[in-house]
Amino acid sequence: MEFEEVDLAPEAVRIHAADSVAVAVRPLAAGTEVSIGDTALVLQDDVPAGHKFALHDIRAGDDVVKYGFTIGHAIQFIPKGAWVHSHNLKTNLDGTLSYRYEPVPREERASGTAVPTFMGYRRANGRVGTRNEIWVLNTVGCVNTASDMIARMARERLSSTHVDGVYSFSHPYGCSQLGDDLVNTRRVLAGLMRHPNAGGIIVLGLGCENNQMKDLLAEAGDVDSSRIRFFNAQDVEDEIETGLDFVGELAEVMAADRREACPVSDLVIGLKCGGSDGYSGITANPLVGRIADRITDYGGTAILTEVPEMFGAEQMLMNRAADETVFEAIVGMVNRFKEYFLAHGQPVYENPSPGNKEGGLTTLEDKSLGATQKGGRAIVTQVLEYGEPVRKKGLALLNAPGNDAVSSTALTVSGAGVLLFTTGRGTPLGFPAPTVKISTNTRIAEKKSHWIDFNAGALLDGTKTMDELADDLFQYILDVASGRTLTKNEVHGVREIAIWKQGVTV
Repeated sequence: MEFEEVDLAPEAVRIHAADSVAVAVRPLAAGTEVSIGDTALVLQDDVPAGHKFALHDIRAGDDVVKYGFTIGHAIQFIPKGAWVHSHNLKTNLDGTLSYRYEPVPREERASGTAVPTFMGYRRANGRVGTRNEIWVLNTVGCVNTASDMIARMARERLSSTHVDGVYSFSHPYGCSQLGDDLVNTRRVLAGLMRHPNAGGIIVLGLGCENNQMKDLLAEAGDVDSSRIRFFNAQDVEDEIETGLDFVGELAEVMAADRREACPVSDLVIGLKCGGSDGYSGITANPLVGRIADRITDYGGTAILTEVPEMFGAEQMLMNRAADETVFEAIVGMVNRFKEYFLAHGQPVYENPSPGNKEGGLTTLEDKSLGATQKGGRAIVTQVLEYGEPVRKKGLALLNAPGNDAVSSTALTVSGAGVLLFTTGRGTPLGFPAPTVKISTNTRIAEKKSHWIDFNAGALLDGTKTMDELADDLFQYILDVASGRTLTKNEVHGVREIAIWKQGVTV
């Protein structure tokens, strides 16, 4: 996408020269005179902040354009200056589609530039962690409390300066699960077992669950046996003391761990948006896209997920596929997800949440065209199934739903060492990997300063340019990855996981 430059502190923004709508930066009253470029108009309606209004008359049935692409069609005549939202705009999406690979010209990337570094923990398999923690994982929800107690008591007892913390990640699954649900539970736990941010892993089972310890360990594959301890609670007299003893053993193994300078090419970032608003596609998401481009240009890796929030923008991602094999993989992922919706009797286009709509997003295309900007312009080098680890450099697309907790967990499981989470509504959520909350507007950054790490709303306040924000955020990410800065979720101890449930519970 080619975007117009955003004026500092504007009343409204036209994102692309071809757009038929503009976005109000602040609440605008009916009768307000607005000038955008060479277009002058008088608003016909009150337009809430983040919402759209028509830049010219739009006939019933005509496409409405934002970001330079269609976001739906007018269901009635929309006069110039009128508010454009759910009452007069409807999606064009329905069912599965056929696609054609039309690769975009590859941009020449600057060569010879020194690759920045961060201070990370290089593991025996070559992967690099941004933290050196002990993670307590449980095979089944029956031992959630025991896992939590082990982690809490270990944090109180542990004095090692080379262990960044001990954390448990409870979930309600692992028993009475069949088919894909059991597979998903194993994949998530196995991915966490392999994660480079975990310098030590304890796996606690019950003993009688469907998710048997031996099967989970087989799913995890070649993990460093010196850094993992596992046992079933039914096989020991006191599972809490056994777990604490194992924490002590792992802390001794980790005593020699030290941060070392690692090139950004070793960094894996996860890209996520939650609680989007009308500013998401103007501030935070394109800002994160700048970061994704910068990191992949240096040879690093970015992972983009939330497949339903690609609907309506998927062709752009497909055209950035590295080759036809990757293109076909993207087509398969997108259409399988649409079929998943249809198989459950759900329309594929009912995605924007009440909060999204209140914030100014009307259709799924409107949301998706803003959401996919987090991937920047990077070439898509791989498509990952749910729970699959990242294996190539560049931009990866990951098969997972839009749900904040499920998709953020999936990004971590696939290997993200830092998550970039953009939000216009705010959320307290945090995940096993450091989660950088990036606000789309200054209001939520100031209101929820204990949630938000970085304010992209400064772009529309007139205090920062996009280039300045990109430089600031890139440095902030290096500081987080190096352990010099803790994210708000880490400071407040907000860490959790969620597993994608698709099937039957016995």
